[in-house]
Amino acid sequence: MLLQTSVIPRLLSAILGLAALTGNQSLAESSLDGLKLNEIQVIGTHNSYHLEPSKPVMALIKTVNAEAAESIAYSHKPMTEQLERLGIRQLEWDLYADPKGGLFADPAAPKLIAAQGGDPGPTHDPEGVLKKPGLKIIHAPDVDYLTTSFTFQHALTELHDWSEAHPDHVPVMVLVEVKESSVFPGGATPLKFDAEQFNGIDEEILAVFDRNDILSPDDVRGDAETLRETILSKGWPLLDSVRGKVLFALDNGGAVRDRYLAGHPSLRDRLLFASVDEDDPAAAWFRINESVKDFDRIQRLVKAGFLIRTRADAGTEQARKNDPSQRDKAFASGAQFISTDYPEPDPRFSDYSVRFKDGTVARRNPLKRP
Repeated sequence: MLLQTSVIPRLLSAILGLAALTGNQSLAESSLDGLKLNEIQVIGTHNSYHLEPSKPVMALIKTVNAEAAESIAYSHKPMTEQLERLGIRQLEWDLYADPKGGLFADPAAPKLIAAQGGDPGPTHDPEGVLKKPGLKIIHAPDVDYLTTSFTFQHALTELHDWSEAHPDHVPVMVLVEVKESSVFPGGATPLKFDAEQFNGIDEEILAVFDRNDILSPDDVRGDAETLRETILSKGWPLLDSVRGKVLFALDNGGAVRDRYLAGHPSLRDRLLFASVDEDDPAAAWFRINESVKDFDRIQRLVKAGFLIRTRADAGTEQARKNDPSQRDKAFASGAQFISTDYPEPDPRFSDYSVRFKDGTVARRNPLKRP
């Protein structure tokens, strides 16, 4: 069915806001003997599931906002390949609630292209996965919806299977961002994450992973009153005691994060760590994206014993300019998780990539004295 003519201007207008959403190496480890989890550094991927939109959709976006199109012109390998071949040890997934199924099964962009007489190409979901109930992994419904893993359950299963086959791996952190809005008001209307939806995140994780395979806030807190107290006094567990485990963290801040914390002081009985204020009882991990601007803050928090995730690049800008300055600051900051869109170079742009020079998966944190 073609879109009503009145809908087309709304999609084109909405696309203007899209930008705001936005070589084989040895897999050995450097010497990590005796180190704690916070005393190492690994590389992760941003929007680890993301695939660049199809040519017809990208052309549509470019007609309205070329900068928005540039910002999403990147694709990631399947997650198993990221973990196995590229040595990635931090992943990021965007989650949309879809308890009944089908909410994101019929994106607006292909309809618009067809309405304008174009060919939107083959369906992006030939097996109808998006019609089934469950949390979905998408960057932006209706316009930027291609992914290597449509569902949270699929992504969890892929990670679980790889982890089970590599029981001694350095812990993998999964950064989860829940999304509740869309760039196209005439398309899918995402649902809010209430207590039931947040409980559903924990439940889907436990449907795939055994509780003993997860490093949770409760595990780190131990007998202490708060997470923050444990971090500042005792610190994170020894790396060798948590090998083979996975930890999850909530990317959201503000009101969304507070909803996840509600009724769970210091994240008791929750599976996800949360980025909170520095003096919050739940403080253990922080999301600090700006590795240049916030360099001193990152170093201060790392020295205090906290975990930090920062970014080496954003919006394809560094790859297009072949500019390693933000990447190098991220490395030097001591942040334990360095996130990138380029674990490998994109030959369309430059030789820019984010990897350790010696080809290791995990290295001693630069702020940890030899």
